[in-house]
Amino acid sequence: MFAGARAFAANRWSRVTFFVVLAGSVAVLGRAPNLPGSLTIMSERLHMFSTIFQGIFIEAVPFLLLGTLASGIVEVFVNREELARYIPRDAVRGVLAGALLGFCFPVCECGVVPLARRLFNKGMPLHVGIAFLLAAPALNPIVIVSTYTAFGFGPILFARIGLTVLIAVVCGLVFSFGARPERVLLPAAWPVLAGGSGSEAQVKSAPLAQRVGQVVSIAADEFFEMGSYLLVGAALASGLQALVPQSLLLGLSTGPLVSVLALVLLAVVLSICSTVDAFIALAFAGSFTTGSVLAFLVFGPMVDIKSIVMYSGVFKKRTVGYLVILPLLLTILAAVFINLNLNW
Repeated sequence: MFAGARAFAANRWSRVTFFVVLAGSVAVLGRAPNLPGSLTIMSERLHMFSTIFQGIFIEAVPFLLLGTLASGIVEVFVNREELARYIPRDAVRGVLAGALLGFCFPVCECGVVPLARRLFNKGMPLHVGIAFLLAAPALNPIVIVSTYTAFGFGPILFARIGLTVLIAVVCGLVFSFGARPERVLLPAAWPVLAGGSGSEAQVKSAPLAQRVGQVVSIAADEFFEMGSYLLVGAALASGLQALVPQSLLLGLSTGPLVSVLALVLLAVVLSICSTVDAFIALAFAGSFTTGSVLAFLVFGPMVDIKSIVMYSGVFKKRTVGYLVILPLLLTILAAVFINLNLNW
């Protein structure tokens, strides 16, 4: 069972070196002195890139660590039989259970990816895992508390929860129609079938200290593996923010459709952790439509630049496209409907 983790451990130090070199390079960029003449603008852009990158990365790392620890716990302490026992067999109840499972895990869009991959390894059906992957970043307890703190006990809080569950369930149901793991997942995320029960029996009978050590080892391996995707995604998001003025998007605050598209695009570009995005959305509440603010709160945790890059470490390219397009279309439809028909 742990052969894959041990094989990856051989490359651990190369990944650590990559982390350190990139972090050091970004820190140096952030402290570079202002350059004279025509290079001043370049210096300012580099400084902005460095500041945004460090903000995104430092914000996301704790939750990536939580997700990889949860992944290690699932691998060591949860066996396939127990997982299958608690997952409803029919598609509708299955995807609903997968979406609501997000209430149990305090992980954002960074931490949910390695956890979902581990659940796929354990045999979680695709449609259930997809619903969990999309819903968990916005339904975890920390996000709910932060949304309540920002908007109070009112329609925005309930609409965020309800729309997140609805979109995750619909997307999960789409994947329930004949999708097979080998056509959707990369080999590293395929369900482990051969020899799984025997290996799990050996792990279950091992001393607690040894099992805890295995959890830490697996979490460390996945942290550096998924962290490399996080670094790339954070760098892309930082580059876009440094090059594209946000004023171009913030100027599109009117109109039932245009305002939604503007904040959806802003959510993707900013790549803010879902645990704090409610406070950013609160700043838009006075000038943007209600539907567009909800689109920011619902779509952002499902899809942003860093999560798209991390998805590519679990799913095949076509599947990544579906995981972007389906939630995007459903979010736009729901947000425009709210703008046209509800007066909140």
